[in-house]
Amino acid sequence: MQVGLADWTGGYLTAEGHRGDAVTALGSSLGRRQAWELEVLREEGAQAAVVELRGPRGQALWVDPDGSARCAQPLPGEQQGQFLLEVHPSGAWTLRQAQSGKYLESDGEDVFCIRRGLAPCHMWMPQLALHAHVVLFSPRLQLYARADPELDRVWVDTQVPSLEECGFILRFRGGVYHLETSQHKFVSRSEKLVRKPSAETAFHLTLKPGCRAFLTDREGRVLYPHGSRGLLRLGDNPADNEEWFVIRRCPQWVSLRTRTKRYVTVVCDSDVYARSKVVTPMSIFHFEVHSNSKTVQLKGTNHRYLAQREGMSVVANGDGREPETCFHALWHYGKIFLRAFSGCYLGALPIGLVVARAVHPGPSEEFELRLANRSFLLLRGRYGYVGSAPGHEVLQCNLLEPECIELLPCKHSIYHLQTHGKRFWSLTSEKTFKTWGKFALNFCLEIRGNNLLAILAPNGYYLRGDREGALMADGEEVTGESLWEF
Repeated sequence: MQVGLADWTGGYLTAEGHRGDAVTALGSSLGRRQAWELEVLREEGAQAAVVELRGPRGQALWVDPDGSARCAQPLPGEQQGQFLLEVHPSGAWTLRQAQSGKYLESDGEDVFCIRRGLAPCHMWMPQLALHAHVVLFSPRLQLYARADPELDRVWVDTQVPSLEECGFILRFRGGVYHLETSQHKFVSRSEKLVRKPSAETAFHLTLKPGCRAFLTDREGRVLYPHGSRGLLRLGDNPADNEEWFVIRRCPQWVSLRTRTKRYVTVVCDSDVYARSKVVTPMSIFHFEVHSNSKTVQLKGTNHRYLAQREGMSVVANGDGREPETCFHALWHYGKIFLRAFSGCYLGALPIGLVVARAVHPGPSEEFELRLANRSFLLLRGRYGYVGSAPGHEVLQCNLLEPECIELLPCKHSIYHLQTHGKRFWSLTSEKTFKTWGKFALNFCLEIRGNNLLAILAPNGYYLRGDREGALMADGEEVTGESLWEF
């Protein structure tokens, strides 16, 4: 769980990388150096936990014997980097150093632990540093929230978040949150979805470790599911923690299509064929990437994984712990080859049966991969989000707020990228991008991690985020600057 922490002056807890291991409260906004990874070591009741906070370089927030705070690499058994986190009714957090019992505080600049008596300067307001495209899971109902574009309402009624309507954009503006649907409408106090953000769509978010949160309006009413269908609306008396949601990254669901334009589909519970001409619920898969082994797994909506079994057969009855469910991925201009546990590549027989039989990949083993639950992207790289910025003619990659990039799927795994104003991205001679193009350009998407994309531009180079702020099309290979959270 990544969070930013704002003190009583509004300054963010900041790991000052250019000043060695210094920690200050001088951050004016939630950027990379203000994002802290919160790890729960143990729970201490419903509203408290012992935690560690780690900065962008992996070092822990550390308190020296004199009370000064800095970043350090703790040794096993040391507790100077452990804090008792308590959630207060206002939504603010306090962090009390476990060893000394003193509270973390700031004077608006320096950060330290010197007092045991609770005071207003010990309060830190958390802000989620998670990528803004999320799903909302109700642990009480064991269901996900889903926007209904026809009735302009939100229901908490979905077991598997494979639909695009299960994705929401969590926008933070002026100290409050606005919940935007995948159709770019906003949850409001009136129960109905509305087209524009306003005071009627502003909610306060109370956050606990584990990305557990609930939303309240300016009058203190709580947003939670009502009735047998789980209509999400405001109320005064939530019972049994039904107001709490777990906020998770929007998962990546994909479809696979063969060169004969047939989609890989699970039939009769576990058989895998490439027969369907259209995407169905049984032809979309959760695309899970394991960065250590550089393998991928494909999980269907039946909660089972594709697996290679005896001989060449591929079936959808795998358990995620089985090595037979892991495939090596080879990308080729937005298309993918999948090498099975046996070393052979997946392909489809003339009757449509999906098997692993080719020692060397060819056109019959090539699959077009499409994002099944995305009609737009919110791209966040090493320096921030991608979008247009005042005073800049070209697209920037260091924005604090996300900007929607519309996806237009075309033939042969090609995508066109469009601004929300329906203008195409255009490539300049300096390998930068403008957003007023009249003609569509071809881009290829490659999933290189969980919620991580590499994007191949029409000039044959990967999109790269430049330290100076411009989005470039000059990456010769996939590096940290050319990987994009989406």
